[in-house]
Amino acid sequence: MERHSSTTLMTALFLSFSAGALATPDPQRQAQLQHLLDQDCGACHGLYLTGGLGPPLTHAALAGKSRDSLIATVTLGRPGSAMPGWAPLLGPDDIRWLVDRLLQGKPAS
Repeated sequence: MERHSSTTLMTALFLSFSAGALATPDPQRQAQLQHLLDQDCGACHGLYLTGGLGPPLTHAALAGKSRDSLIATVTLGRPGSAMPGWAPLLGPDDIRWLVDRLLQGKPAS
């Protein structure tokens, strides 16, 4: 039963992120998101995102990872770990932008 609920939740999440036109955050919001990536994500994943409490988020470390899976992780977090779900604080467009930034290989600030 729990597996069915998880599958249903993941399907709903995928559809909500896939539906409609995707909006790119404006430049001011991108700067805020970059700051969040540097400060908040970096607090656990390391100053250069090379790992720490959380795993590395470098371009090489994320190679081969599914974009949808990464979006789900940022959105919902990882139960049983220190990784929080960011959906209460970030919208779908923000989360997509962050994941795409990481997949492109975020340069050191």
